Amino acid sequence: MLGTLGFISITGMEFNLQSVAVLLTVIGYSINDSIVVADRIRENVRKPHKESYLELVNRSVNETLSRTVIMVLTVFMVLISLQFFAGRVLSDFTKPLLLGLLIGTYSSIFIVASLVVDWEIKSPSKRKK
Repeated sequence: MLGTLGFISITGMEFNLQSVAVLLTVIGYSINDSIVVADRIRENVRKPHKESYLELVNRSVNETLSRTVIMVLTVFMVLISLQFFAGRVLSDFTKPLLLGLLIGTYSSIFIVASLVVDWEIKSPSKRKK
């Protein structure tokens, strides 16, 4: 969200209702993806396994990666179409949303998993090893 807000600020776009809609949409995508990744990690922790916690998190991210990529590519294609065919009216909506979508996807895949691993290292759960 901060990256999108910075993009709007740096490019000098007017901060209006469309900008608020972009920020809320980016937050929604990012939170949804983050919940999916964290939930998959939680599901895999409950299953019996013989791998380390890092391997389990890696497997969990890989399991959700195809869903995330398909969703992002679908939305990305729609936004590119809107950028080229909708004209100036939606340009201020699609440009920051494209960037926000990429930043949100990055944070969902790479940052959430890292935070979960760091959290587990600092305060280990009482799971069976």
